[in-house]
This record gives sequence, C-alpha cells and structure tokens, in this order.
Amino acid sequence: MDFRWSIIQGYAPLFAKGVLMTLQVSLISILIGTVIGLLVGMLRLAEVQHGAWKWPLKCLRWLSDFYVAFFRGTPLFVQIMLIHFAVMPLLIQQEHGLLITGELARTIKQDYGAFLSGTVALSLNAGAYISEIFRAGIQSIERGQSYAAASLGMNYGLTMRYVVLPQAFRRMLPPLGNEAITLLKDSSLVSAIGLAELAYAARTVAGTYARYWEPYITISVLYFSMTICLALVVARMENKYSAPHRR
Repeated sequence: MDFRWSIIQGYAPLFAKGVLMTLQVSLISILIGTVIGLLVGMLRLAEVQHGAWKWPLKCLRWLSDFYVAFFRGTPLFVQIMLIHFAVMPLLIQQEHGLLITGELARTIKQDYGAFLSGTVALSLNAGAYISEIFRAGIQSIERGQSYAAASLGMNYGLTMRYVVLPQAFRRMLPPLGNEAITLLKDSSLVSAIGLAELAYAARTVAGTYARYWEPYITISVLYFSMTICLALVVARMENKYSAPHRR
C-alpha cells in the first residue's frame, strides 16, 4: 500500500477549512433543528376541545404531520437538491424572489448560496426527527403530573416549561445525541451542491491526483474523531443530568 503523505500535507489547509465548515453547518443545523423539533413536537401533542382555536390548531397539526412525514420519508440528498435548486431560487432571486430581491439576493446566492441551502435542508431534516424525540419524551411522562400542574392553575406552556420538559429532557438526551452524530455525518451530502466541507475537500484532492485512498482515509479519520468527541460530550451530559438513583 503506497500511502502518499505529501498529498495530505499539501492540502492540509483545505482539510482544515473543511473541518471548520462541517462543524459550523452541523452546529447551526442541530440548534435550529432542536428549536423546530421542540415546537413541532409540542404542537402535535397540543389539544383544544372547544373554542376559536380548535380548527386552526387542527390545521396546524395536519401541516406538522405532513412536514414530519415528508422529511422522514424522503432521502436527505433529495431534500438538499430540492431546497437548493427549487426552493431557494424561488425565495431568493435577483428579479422575482418572493423574500429577497435585488443586489442583496445576488450577493447571498453567490457568497452564501450553498451554505444557506445546506443549513436549511439539514435543519428541516433534523427538526422532523427531533420532533419525534420530543413527542416520545413528553408522552413518557405520566399525565398525572400535567393534571397536577393544571390544578395549580398552570397553563399548557407553563406545564411544559416547568414540569414536563425538565423531566423528559433526561430521557431524550441519548436519542438527541444520536441525532446530532447522525447529522454531523450526513453533512457530507451537502458537498453535492458545492459547499466546501470535508467531503468536498476529499473529492477535490481525489480529482487532482486521481488517488482516493489518501483523501478518503483522511476524512474518515476526521469524521471518526469528531463523532467520538461528540459522543463523549453526550455521555458526560447524560451522567450529569441522569436521575440520582441511576448514578
């Protein structure tokens, strides 16, 4: 096996930039995805039996159910392509963008187009999976605690914030950690739209030298190192927030 270290050394700055971009996209996506997942998870569990909010809430729940089903039932690669080549040009376009037009739209597309599309796709995908984690975690808490909070005059929001979510968070840490690790690895798919992260760096080096062993072994080691570090952080958080009788 002829492993040429000189290839890796010559492109070390490119791999370093790829690591930073991978971490940046993954961190932003998991944070946004967690917020989306929390909101969608709580929305899918909310119930209004009477009043003016009954039917609007049902419509929102139907939309959230479709969102979760779509992003869990289609490949992430397809979602990235759809958002980058169809949704983003519809929203951000120099002449006819629905959200942003003019010079700002051109600047965003040229300088941040791949980053924005990749982050949006990863965030929406993560949000769909995390919403199920939140929903399962909330449902695992006995309903008697919600009834007790209601008897004290606490509304749905206060009950979730102070009673249910703090207890459910302990149970949700392992699957949330797994989702973060999965998202970190899946960020490699964003290289397909030209984002200069780790997989893009490896493809660039492989195309230059027509050699694949060096660049892909290198990014495999880098991905493995990042996932191990993330797994250790999650394990430490689990130990910190675990119930006293489980320590």
